[in-house]
Amino acid sequence: MRYLTAGESHGPSLTAIIEGVPAGLSLSTETINQDLKRRQGGYGRGARMTIESDRVFISSGVRHGKTTGAPITLTVINRDHQKWLDVMAVEDIEEELKSKRRVKHPRPGHADLVGGIKYRFDDLRNALERSSARETTMRVAIGAIAKLILSSLGIETLNHVLVFGGIEVAVPEGLSLSEMKKVARQSELSIVNPKQEVEIKAYIDRIKKEGDTLGGVIETLVMGLPAGLGSYVQWDRKLDAKLAQAVLSINAFKGVEFGLGFEMGYQKGSQVMDEIIWNADKGYSRKTNHLGGFEGGVTNGQPIVIKGVMKPIPTLYKPLMSVSIDSHEPYKATVERSDPTALPAAGIVMESVVATVIAQEILETFSSDTMVDLQKAFLDYCTYVKQF
Repeated sequence: MRYLTAGESHGPSLTAIIEGVPAGLSLSTETINQDLKRRQGGYGRGARMTIESDRVFISSGVRHGKTTGAPITLTVINRDHQKWLDVMAVEDIEEELKSKRRVKHPRPGHADLVGGIKYRFDDLRNALERSSARETTMRVAIGAIAKLILSSLGIETLNHVLVFGGIEVAVPEGLSLSEMKKVARQSELSIVNPKQEVEIKAYIDRIKKEGDTLGGVIETLVMGLPAGLGSYVQWDRKLDAKLAQAVLSINAFKGVEFGLGFEMGYQKGSQVMDEIIWNADKGYSRKTNHLGGFEGGVTNGQPIVIKGVMKPIPTLYKPLMSVSIDSHEPYKATVERSDPTALPAAGIVMESVVATVIAQEILETFSSDTMVDLQKAFLDYCTYVKQF
C-alpha cells in the first residue's frame, strides 16, 4: 500500500491517492470523517478549527460501500480558501496582488526560511503553505482506512498524552488498554487521568494569554500483532525504524522512543530485557514489555509502545525576533493562525501514521488482493506462531 498527499493550507483542497488497499473492505466516508473530527478537536485548538469542518469526498476505488482494489482518491475541501482566492491563485496575477499576504519575516522553528532558501522563493508563503500541519488532515484520512484494515484482523490502536507542557500525566494503576482507550477518547486533552483535567486546562489557558505555546509527549500503542513482522536482514526492513521515520515526519515531532526508550541508557541489561515465557494457550510471550514490542526490528508479539515528543508550535502570537529576507534587518516574525497547543490532535495524527505503517507491513507480508485472502493468510500465520 502506498500513498501521496497534495494540497496547501489555504489552497482549494487537500487530496490523497492510496493504492494497494485490498478489495472487499467495507468503507464509508463517515468512518473517515469521525477521525477527521477528532483531529480538529481537543482543548487548546484555535480559530482555524471553527472555520473548517473537514468532510472527505471519495471519488474512486469504492463502490457500494466496498473497496474495489483500485486506487482510492480522497479529497477534503478547504472552506477558508474562499478568503484566499487572490493569495492562492493558480494562474498568474498582477504584481500588486502577488504582494498580498506575502511572507518575508520567517518564523523561528518553522520551515519558512529553510524552504525559501532551498526552493529560491521570494515569498516564503510558498514554503509555509505546504509545510503547514494542515497536510496531516490527509494522513489522518489515510490512517482511518488503515485502522479499518487492522481492525478486521483484530488489531487495535490507541493514543494518549503522557506529558502536557512539562506536566506529567499519572496513568492510574490497573487500567487496562481498552479502558485507557475509552478514557482517553472521552477526554478533551486525550489523557487517561480525569483528575488532572482542570490543572492542565488552566495551564493551557495561561499559556494562551501569554501568547505562547507548549509541547509534550504522546504515546501510541498497537495491540494484537503477532511476532515476526518486520525483518532484521536489512536496515531498511526494520519495522521499528519505519515507524520512527513516520512519527518524525509529523509536523513539530522531534524525537521517538520505544518501550522504556531513553530510560534504557540509565539501566542495566538485566533491568531492560524482557524474559521469555511460554504456555500452551498463547505460545511465546514476555514477562515485561520494556522493549516496546520489538527485538531486532521485528515484532515479538507484545503490544507496540511508541512515544513521540512534540515541540511547542512555532507560530507565536507574541512572536520572537527574526530577519527580513528583503533587507536582512531584524523584524518580529510573521504571525499566522495558531493554537496554544495541538497535542490531542497530534495524538490522532501519530496514531494514524503508526496504523498506516503497520497496515503497509501486513499488506506487504501477506496475500492481500482481497480482504478474504488477507484475513485467511493472517489467521493462518497467527496459528503457526502460537504453535511454534
